[in-house]
Amino acid sequence: MPSVLPDRPVPVRAEEVLLRAYVPSDAADLLEAFADPLVRTWNPGPTDEAGVREFMAARNDWSEGRHASWAIADAGTGRLLGAVSLHQMDLEKGESELGYWVAPWARGRGVASTAALRAARYGFDDLGLRRVFCFHAVENTGSCGVARRAGFLHEGTLRQSYKYADGRWHDEHLHARLAGD
Repeated sequence: MPSVLPDRPVPVRAEEVLLRAYVPSDAADLLEAFADPLVRTWNPGPTDEAGVREFMAARNDWSEGRHASWAIADAGTGRLLGAVSLHQMDLEKGESELGYWVAPWARGRGVASTAALRAARYGFDDLGLRRVFCFHAVENTGSCGVARRAGFLHEGTLRQSYKYADGRWHDEHLHARLAGD
């Protein structure tokens, strides 16, 4: 198991998607994606160019060892399709939370589940994690499907565990995958 993460995103390929660092040409797609009602509800992001630049810089900086974040891009065209990250990472305990979202133009193609599984595999194989878990609002059925398709077992429901962008406390499902799964 490595003692630290690399300082910047390590590109990894998964079927038709590439997990890579954010690049300046992603800015317009990020603004469009963060304006989407589904993304805005469950994963709000910046709403202006300066915020997008800060978002990309923060996601591209792995130097503190607390996250591994990637842009999900089309492997052929390079266009931004979404985002995936291992965050709240604790290398000593060998666990991390997984987060993901997909832009409206990429939905329904298996992009999120492919990226989620590949990010988890990176965590297991390259970082020595033993457990990767994710939470989503019970109402976010799309995210539940992504987690299940990526092999994350449903472990339970946490009541009123997170306040999302709508200002309400939502029940959340907890899913997890172990290194040996």
